[in-house]
Amino acid sequence: MKPCLWLALLTFAWATSCAADTVYVSNEQSNVVHVVDGASGRLLGSIAVGKRPRGMLLTPDHRHLYVACGNDDRIDVIDTTQRRVVSSLPSGPDPERFDVSPDGRMLFVANERDSQVSFVDIPGRHIVARVDVGAEPEGMAVSPGGKLLVATSESASLVHFIDIATARLVDSVLVGTRPRDARFSADGSRLWVSSETRGTVAIFDARTHKVLHTVDFDRDPAAPERVQAVGIVLAPDGKRAFVALGRGNHVAEVDAHSGRILRYYPVGIRNWGIALSPDQRRLYAANGISGDLSIIDLAANRTTTLRLGGKPWGAVSAP
Repeated sequence: MKPCLWLALLTFAWATSCAADTVYVSNEQSNVVHVVDGASGRLLGSIAVGKRPRGMLLTPDHRHLYVACGNDDRIDVIDTTQRRVVSSLPSGPDPERFDVSPDGRMLFVANERDSQVSFVDIPGRHIVARVDVGAEPEGMAVSPGGKLLVATSESASLVHFIDIATARLVDSVLVGTRPRDARFSADGSRLWVSSETRGTVAIFDARTHKVLHTVDFDRDPAAPERVQAVGIVLAPDGKRAFVALGRGNHVAEVDAHSGRILRYYPVGIRNWGIALSPDQRRLYAANGISGDLSIIDLAANRTTTLRLGGKPWGAVSAP
């Protein structure tokens, strides 16, 4: 075989083994969303958005990216092909995190300043309901069946369970101090809630609203110093969970079935948002104080760093 042909085949094999993905990183200080090639770690560009962008979600077809612009009280809508903002949606005051209904027609937004959750009709482009919750709501999660909405109140240390059909608060459960993020398992049977100050993650039975297990990073001898618990990502295969540890400057990997802490990955300073590549081979960590993105090769346990500047906050990944 000719050397040039052999090299071409080798390059093709390497490229196909490293599935391509695009990573979007919100930067709450620079007022942009960075676009990154996940496989190469290369910055592709930045998209100007409203003031203080934080939470983000991709539509199921990956054609649009929703971005919560906290200081502009709106959700910007980015066309991912054009890489620009094409419209915006009302959000209520001070949006941070949000989630979307399974049919893609409704957004549920945490309004920190007003201690409310706003229901936003996407096609109609208006707020159709507001639900009062505890002070400073942040984490938001919709059950896979689309019937139950969860909001975490960081100041009240409560997890609120809201019936979506009636926009009615049905239950509130006390958790560790300053709950930040909430995620349902793919089958909807479990709910994971992180508590920043306490350094724990509570795993709920989603049907009974009872805590089944608490992952306590603060009591783990192997945990880094100043450990917190903020962003959560659950692997699509249901086997692993990843938890951003804030000022602990690491991301924890947890066995999703047992709640056992498996390992810690060092990242930048004050890691907040995390995302998993679609092929589950890479983890991305947005680091607000060091102003960079950590890209973790999970198989090789190797981390590279992409300097972004400003204060990166959230991350999402798409094929």
